[in-house]
Amino acid sequence: MHAGKLPRDTATGDTRCALVSPTAGTAPGAGAAGASPANVAPARARFGIVYLVGAGPGDPELLTLKAARLLADCDAVVHDHLVGAGVMALVRRDAERHYVGKERSHHTLPQGDINALLVRLAGEGKRVVRLKGGDPFVFGRGGEEAQELARAGVAFEIVPGVTAACGIAASTRIPLTHRDHAQALTFVTGHLRDGTMNLDWPALARPRQTLVVYMGLAALPDLCHQLIAHGRAASTPAAVVQSGTLPGQRSVVGTLGTLARLVAAEGLVPPPLIIVGEVVSVADEVNAMRSIAEAYALAAD
Repeated sequence: MHAGKLPRDTATGDTRCALVSPTAGTAPGAGAAGASPANVAPARARFGIVYLVGAGPGDPELLTLKAARLLADCDAVVHDHLVGAGVMALVRRDAERHYVGKERSHHTLPQGDINALLVRLAGEGKRVVRLKGGDPFVFGRGGEEAQELARAGVAFEIVPGVTAACGIAASTRIPLTHRDHAQALTFVTGHLRDGTMNLDWPALARPRQTLVVYMGLAALPDLCHQLIAHGRAASTPAAVVQSGTLPGQRSVVGTLGTLARLVAAEGLVPPPLIIVGEVVSVADEVNAMRSIAEAYALAAD
């Protein structure tokens, strides 16, 4: 390959990097040293490509244009539990569909098997979309899958998506940062790999920051307790949002001292998003002013 020129995907026009084993395509028994242009197969003759694509927080209109184009053009899609019907409706009609969703205490496929599936589909020469809720590199295990694809010599590309924190905060009108309330923003997962919630509580309880917790509903009482125990006021505003950006969106707003009880009473179910910080109170002010403006508009009509 000449310096400065990268191969292009003939189907999509995307510039990409093909990662191929040094011995791929050699004659039986030949090592890398014995390979020659005559007996090395082109990368696309043996391998397809995998796109690790962020599906956004739920609303199909929040997909990127690139994600929508790849869904319409792919040979196979490997999708998670959080990807809704509206997004899946954009997948090419005759494309293979592989559901590998993960729900709490129930995984359709272990992560190792998902990795192997991606490698196998690419090895069959397919254009594969690995579709994940939110952004593939924000608590989506996209990093693990990228590592496995690289080790296997499979060409891949990362296509970012609107992460749940940003999309759901916007849909509830909660500003994640605000000059009067929060100069820092922290994302954490409420469910670690070992099943615990062993987090850096002193850091997470610092004032003047917004804390966003993914996958933390089951641990919500402990989350609130630990934040209060490590210095965050019990009166700190906090919210839990279920099905954010979708027609069935539900929100519960309270404080660290009341939120767990309120959420239990409302019967919210996983996977929600938890937002903690004074910025939650800004949404109340914004929504109140919006309601007044809408009332004036209706009166004027």
